[in-house]
Amino acid sequence: MMSIAVARDMLLARRMIANPLRRWRRPIRIFAWLTAACILGTVDACGQPVDQLTQQLQDLKREYAETTRALEQRIAALEQQIQKQTAAAARPTEGTVSAAALVAEAAEKAATGQSDQVGAQFQGAVATAPTYEFLRDADQEIKKVKEQLSAFEFHGYFRSGYGGNSAGGQQVAFQAPGAGAKYRLGNEAETYGEFIFVNNWLNPDRHTDKAWMKTEVMLEANTTNSASYANFPNGAGNDQIRLREAFVQAGNVLESQPKAKFWAGERYYRRQHIEIVDFYPLDMSGYGAGVEDLDTRVGKLAVGYLSGARSDVVTQNGYLAKNNIDVRLYDMKGPAGLWAGWFDFATTKGGQTLNGVAVPTTDGYAFGLRHQRLEWHGGFHALSIQYGTGAASNFSTSLDDPTPYLHGSARLLMTEQILFQPDNKFAIMPILIFQRAKDGNPRHDWNQWVSFGARPEYFFTKYLSLAAEAGFDKVHSPSGQYEGWLRKVTISPQIGAGRQFFSRPVLRAFLTYGNWSDGLRGFVGGVPFLHRTSGLTYGVQAETWW
Repeated sequence: MMSIAVARDMLLARRMIANPLRRWRRPIRIFAWLTAACILGTVDACGQPVDQLTQQLQDLKREYAETTRALEQRIAALEQQIQKQTAAAARPTEGTVSAAALVAEAAEKAATGQSDQVGAQFQGAVATAPTYEFLRDADQEIKKVKEQLSAFEFHGYFRSGYGGNSAGGQQVAFQAPGAGAKYRLGNEAETYGEFIFVNNWLNPDRHTDKAWMKTEVMLEANTTNSASYANFPNGAGNDQIRLREAFVQAGNVLESQPKAKFWAGERYYRRQHIEIVDFYPLDMSGYGAGVEDLDTRVGKLAVGYLSGARSDVVTQNGYLAKNNIDVRLYDMKGPAGLWAGWFDFATTKGGQTLNGVAVPTTDGYAFGLRHQRLEWHGGFHALSIQYGTGAASNFSTSLDDPTPYLHGSARLLMTEQILFQPDNKFAIMPILIFQRAKDGNPRHDWNQWVSFGARPEYFFTKYLSLAAEAGFDKVHSPSGQYEGWLRKVTISPQIGAGRQFFSRPVLRAFLTYGNWSDGLRGFVGGVPFLHRTSGLTYGVQAETWW
């Protein structure tokens, strides 16, 4: 009986150590059964069970001590690993998720029995590979975060500041009547911003063997610099926010045209811009759809359907709408640079307003030619000429007033813009604009606007510079309402981000002087200079884009 009890106790002891030591289960099981057999055999055959049992008990204790020591060594190694990973987690790479922190936390929980994972609760006391699954999961999460970050883009532009005038009031801008733009430096009396949000849904890295797709949304905001929270009676001077872009674009969807881009929605469409006067000779921005960058071997082709409407002119057809078919061939290599051609056909369907006023149906066409040298003495050179008639004469998707003479309207526009920067100390941008337009009324003469000016900049250091701007505008009204000239001069010390003409951000102070002929008295400078022919403004401004 005694030998049977001893055997039972040994079996219980074996079961107690079996759970934390599964890798010892089979050897211990064999050892226990052999021990029991020897004990029973010894009782029957030798009659000396006590000495043998004592020896076997000592062997079992020694085996237990060795097993315990091995477990302690494993636990010590795991604790060292946790400490190293915890130390690494304290120094994560900026902008990333630390996988080491996740692994260390999970491993520590597994080692202390605090893990909520079923495997950690019911597996042996020492896991076979306690960090692998967590490291794998962390890497997957990091990959997802990186994909999301690379898919999203944020771009924009803003200018903001404040100024006053020599009469004692708020800054006003000097712009000639009938001129399509004004010289900008020290002559912008508003805060203006464009904020662009882009999400790349497919292939954000633009791999050439895959299609890509993105969405773009842009909000435009402007204020009169009157109040941080403008809420004036009748809305005069209040802030304005507009949705200027909301479109989807996709590319690399045709094997024969991998660089072609398809789009639909509302967008800025291939605008041409003259920087120092913020003038757009060609701006077909609007609503529609099209394709760009089709390879024609001689250049690239873009075809777009673009439209707009006037909600203030309603006929039996609804809002008066203008539809345009815009075709452009560009990036054609030729003498002295790149050449581009443009053609637009526009039409509006007339009708009768609710007040019985007849609105004529009007068609029109426009075409143009553009030459560019994109690398020219540290800058560039751009020259364009364009002509339009009827509904297409304004080079835009917007609608002019639907007069009976609109079909006879016409416009000729020539522009030139140069950026010259021979070194990192000096840069200058001169521009020239010539425009003649008529509204179609046979009793009206041509409206004429001529403008030329320049903005030089001198860079004292990488961050300090001095900018100046001088501009001259001459205008003639077809109705004889006004005729004359305007001169504007600005000097502006600047703190900028580099030694380039377009280095931004920039902080600037400015002093601006303007004077004009007597024929423009009452048309320039607003209320403060209503009865004068000269004025002075001053202020500060910040400008940047990204």
